[in-house]
Amino acid sequence: MKIMTALFDPVGAVDRARALQEAGASGVFTFEGPHDVFTPLALATAVDGLDIMSNVAIALPRNPIQLAHQANDLQLLSEGRFILGLGTQVRAQIEKRYGTEFDRPVERMKEMVGALRAIFATWNDGERLDFRGQYHRHTLMTPTFVPGPNPYGPPPIYLGALGPRLTRATAEVADGLLVMPFGSKRFLHGTTLPAVRDGLAAAGRSEDDFEVVPEIIVSVGSDASGAGSGASGPNVTDDHASTRMLLAFYGSTPAYRPVLDAHGWGDLQPELNTMSKQGRWQEMAGLIDDEILHTIAACGTPAEIAAHIRDRVDGVSDRICLYQPGPIGVEPLAEIVDSLSGEAR
Repeated sequence: MKIMTALFDPVGAVDRARALQEAGASGVFTFEGPHDVFTPLALATAVDGLDIMSNVAIALPRNPIQLAHQANDLQLLSEGRFILGLGTQVRAQIEKRYGTEFDRPVERMKEMVGALRAIFATWNDGERLDFRGQYHRHTLMTPTFVPGPNPYGPPPIYLGALGPRLTRATAEVADGLLVMPFGSKRFLHGTTLPAVRDGLAAAGRSEDDFEVVPEIIVSVGSDASGAGSGASGPNVTDDHASTRMLLAFYGSTPAYRPVLDAHGWGDLQPELNTMSKQGRWQEMAGLIDDEILHTIAACGTPAEIAAHIRDRVDGVSDRICLYQPGPIGVEPLAEIVDSLSGEAR
């Protein structure tokens, strides 16, 4: 099983990526947080044999030409080990933080993928660029701006999705699906995978044409001192406080209510949402009880985390992404990898 985990910071990214690889990670991914999503990946290409992925770069505020150049260069630098992961974010973030439009996000994402493929085809195959969509129009590619064929081919495009419409659309047009980390075995098998099958059938594609990558929140203990998940010492407890806070943040967002609804917890979402608007973050975490915690997140010892992962993704994928509130400890990561592979170091 290929195991990818998060690279949080461009500072020290090369050393961190190398340490994660030595612990057994096959790759690293980044997300749109306090830092640029692509800079740590560019640095991580210095680590031979390491897969890299944006997970995810927010697509709607970006232009396909800009994305294509960034993705092409990362594919070149990584020697073909880059995955361009894109996502929509939610309306409030797109409209109020990025200051752009969020209307018809599913249609916009499908068109973004089409535009990127048209640009890559122009660069790699010499096809005339003539993409005319509702949101993007690309009809000029002056030779000065053509990087030429990438010796490793264009990077694969994966989309992050939760709802059935975007999940189905992802299976129709993309190379893979990044299953959102706020999820569960029931939601994955009962909602996500049926939508994937519908999308593949609609596009006349087979499962061999498409990769499903489950993302799973993991918590190897929590730390009241702030040392982070996977830390050890007298301040570490098994309460998983930072993970409860992360789940409360996700659960407060209307877009994630379907996951809670699948387990009969849907009424929790508006309550968390109201508390978030009041800035009551610590209290929100207290509403994430043990049942919710252990259903959505893989918590406990590395062996227990590995068992949760196997139970959730068995038969679904041979690649997973481990997601956590903060940088995971190298030793716990190595133990999780060993438990998943059935080996001992």
